[in-house]
Amino acid sequence: MREGLRKRVPAIISMTLLCVLMCSMTVFAAEEPPKPELYATFWALVPPVVAIALALITKEVYSSLFVGILVGALFYSGFSFEGTVTHIFQGGMISVLSDKNNVGILVFLVILGAMVSLMNRAGGSAAFGRWAGEHIKTRVGVQLATIVLGILIFIDDYFNCLTVGSVMRPVTDKHNVSRAKLAYLIDSTAAPICIIAPISSWAAAVTGFVKGEDGFSIFIQAIPYNFYALLTIVMMIAIVTMKVDYGPMKIHEDNAKQGDIYTTSDRPYENVSTEVVNHNGKVIDLVIPILSLIVCCVIGMIYTGGFFEGTDFITAFSNSNASVGLVLGSFFGLVITIVLYAIRRVLSFSDCMSCIPEGFKAMVPAIMILTFAWTLKAMTDSLGAATYVEGLVKNSTGSLMNFLPAIIFLIGCLLAFATGTSWGTFGILIPIVVEAFSNKPTLMIIAISACMAGAVCGDHCSPISDTTIMASAGSQSNHVNHVSTQLPYAITAAVVTFVTYIVAGFTQSAWISLPFGIVLMLIVLFVIKKRVKSE
Repeated sequence: MREGLRKRVPAIISMTLLCVLMCSMTVFAAEEPPKPELYATFWALVPPVVAIALALITKEVYSSLFVGILVGALFYSGFSFEGTVTHIFQGGMISVLSDKNNVGILVFLVILGAMVSLMNRAGGSAAFGRWAGEHIKTRVGVQLATIVLGILIFIDDYFNCLTVGSVMRPVTDKHNVSRAKLAYLIDSTAAPICIIAPISSWAAAVTGFVKGEDGFSIFIQAIPYNFYALLTIVMMIAIVTMKVDYGPMKIHEDNAKQGDIYTTSDRPYENVSTEVVNHNGKVIDLVIPILSLIVCCVIGMIYTGGFFEGTDFITAFSNSNASVGLVLGSFFGLVITIVLYAIRRVLSFSDCMSCIPEGFKAMVPAIMILTFAWTLKAMTDSLGAATYVEGLVKNSTGSLMNFLPAIIFLIGCLLAFATGTSWGTFGILIPIVVEAFSNKPTLMIIAISACMAGAVCGDHCSPISDTTIMASAGSQSNHVNHVSTQLPYAITAAVVTFVTYIVAGFTQSAWISLPFGIVLMLIVLFVIKKRVKSE
């Protein structure tokens, strides 16, 4: 007995120590990590501001984003070397690349890049360019065609940017439209269109943030008050038809008319495609892949929302997982494209497979910028930027009630600009607005629309926004060129929108405020055109 007990003592001691260790680990796991000293203060917004300022000054995107990430990690760690390095990678890059939604977006990018490479090599893009060249004779016509195509592809902003870019780029190049102007048109028909389209991934996101209300109904009612999106569309059409260009965009457009569609010496996409183009390709080699992509992406999104399990279409779309749905849809779109080219004998199977790494390489710049932008957002999240902004908004809801839509629009702009995310801005501001205006339904709808408009405006202006990055990738434009040329246009639309929200706060009528905003926008562009001519 004693001998057996003696043999069991080490095992008993080991088990006891193991239990103690596990209990202590459980206790430590239950404790939240201490918040940094700068948590939920103004300093939480400094890292993205640093990154944006450096990007605009130095014209270097990757280094500027990394400096912003470094500043955020230093603030979080209290300027500790070990804590800074750990937070950059473990709390930043590794964390964002482990997120399934982010990975889904990257996979979607790669598949779309492969499809663009396939369509180029099969000759579909070239055939469409020849067809468009015969039917679209002017620079104004090709820009209007780009706007129309962007409006028609309203499902998702990523899908919009890359699809419109791949289809219209050869045509705009032929008519000497600058890549910066193409990027502006693509970006302005991405998020601003998705945010007023009831059947889109953005509508689904907004609906999910409106707790305790009929989110979809509120989204529909908010569309006439979404002044930034509506006025951006008006502004695009007016700029193209009135032939108004100003700021850095005028330099790019003047150079493009002389044959230089890039303007700057940095032309990262100029020779991105080296594959041999099949000159026997037809327009259907572009149209069928694009249509299959649209149909498959819609099916993929409603599949993730439970449509095939009995859920109605609208509810399935509002409950969909856009990241997973777009990956599923783009994959089947890719399969259909390969089968189509094999049946038509446009490309061999081995040629199709060689397009996949080509497409991947074309998307590497966008993937790198996205990864850095997501990491920078992780830094601001860890510093409590959302909590800081939430406190600011709650403190301002007690006074100046009629001015609040304009104030909320401005806060949404600044927050989305600093963080580079529209959906994150929705998540912060919309629940606060619903709570603050619960007893004023009309003003609540106007304020919710101001949240959405401000988020889209800030996202439209921000160089670290994923949609802005996608527009640069879709147009194959230098990213800093796109940001610097688009910023004056977006600011013009933002100023007119801000004034329009002041009118809406007092009149609480879209029938008065929206026509006022449209007329004001046209007057502003007319004045700008006169001033540019006089200069």
